[in-house]
Amino acid sequence: MFLSQYRHSIDTKGRLTIPANFRELVSEGAYVTQGFDGNLRVLTAESFELLYDQVSKMSFTNPTVRRLSRLLFSSAAQVEPDKNGRILIPQFLRDAAGLDGDAIIVGAGKYFEIWSPERWEAQITRLSAEDLNVEEFADLELPSG
Repeated sequence: MFLSQYRHSIDTKGRLTIPANFRELVSEGAYVTQGFDGNLRVLTAESFELLYDQVSKMSFTNPTVRRLSRLLFSSAAQVEPDKNGRILIPQFLRDAAGLDGDAIIVGAGKYFEIWSPERWEAQITRLSAEDLNVEEFADLELPSG
């Protein structure tokens, strides 16, 4: 499971060091793709294949499905950590997420996200609004204990 958050630098070649406790989870390879919030999502190969299977079962005659498919798969890149635990993030994905220099790596359970520090700060501000969180998450039926 991907948990917590970390700050790492992206080197001039576009390589990002994966946190040590995430490396085993992506040792068989992973996929990085655009997220829905101006960020990137990194999924294990197994999770990405499940996502692919699910989207592939949807009707391609639905224009929303076609847009989702384009977003997820045209922006996807297969990555494998090198011996130093780094993955190469293609330039077009770095551009899409506004990544230049530092990145915030955020565990999100079955996957992790990569954010520019500025965009992550905006997310933290939003997540810190307790009253809004209560309203926004009330209908999700989260277990209470």
